[in-house]
Amino acid sequence: MARKILKPDGLPEWLLTFADLMSILVVFFVLLISFSIQDTEKLQIVAGSVKEAFGIRMEEQRAGVVERDGNPQRDFVKRLSLVENEENTEFATERNDENQSQGPNANTFKISPNDVKEVARFSLATATLRQAWQDLPDITSISKSLILQETEEGLNIIIADQEGRSMFPEGSKYPYELTRKAIAAIAPVLAQLPNQIRVTGHTAAGSIYANPRYGKWELSSDRANVTRSILEEFGLNSGRIHSVVGQADAEPFFPNNPYLNANQRVSILIMNEEPPVPPELQP
Repeated sequence: MARKILKPDGLPEWLLTFADLMSILVVFFVLLISFSIQDTEKLQIVAGSVKEAFGIRMEEQRAGVVERDGNPQRDFVKRLSLVENEENTEFATERNDENQSQGPNANTFKISPNDVKEVARFSLATATLRQAWQDLPDITSISKSLILQETEEGLNIIIADQEGRSMFPEGSKYPYELTRKAIAAIAPVLAQLPNQIRVTGHTAAGSIYANPRYGKWELSSDRANVTRSILEEFGLNSGRIHSVVGQADAEPFFPNNPYLNANQRVSILIMNEEPPVPPELQP
């Protein structure tokens, strides 16, 4: 018996079929959108359930620690804290922090640590100094003259002249007010560090001095000494000063062009020193 199609009066029979087709198309597009937007977490759960059902298991092994600086692939994992770690073999009788394995075979080879931990030593000091300068919007105009440079000797804070911008008046040992603010801002940061401080003054080659008895050596020494006095005025202990030196134009910042303005500078070196007590030593 054929099914009787009920339709409103006045509407053609093909319109009902057309409406059914549109409904099917809408459902089809809704399904397409649903399939394209996936919940990653639920998908992983479902995938894991399927793998376990077929007897597939994934094993993960951690190869090391990803460090903030440098290449994480290293010969041994750097010790990150002073927390005691148990030896990884029952035959170990002594600690070997610099070796990957413990026990009798740990001392059969020697691996030199890389320089990542040395570079990271001043990372916090560098960030703190930059923040101290950023907190002073007045010195934004001389930001290019404030340079932080990590060397083998330590962290070097360089206050250098730039093209069209001098940090000291010509021939004067006293800095401009903005330069003084920049030096004063770093004094509290240096006061929190245990390292010794070395202040060095430099001049550029080719400078002309009106007084024949007051030349490049006197000027570079006086600028370094005035910088030292500003640091002590704003919180640095005088006992932390290692030396105050005037180098004149003997050590240009740009050796290929000793006449550049940037060679005229004052450098404040946070000296790289080994801690008096080894980190592994416990009371």
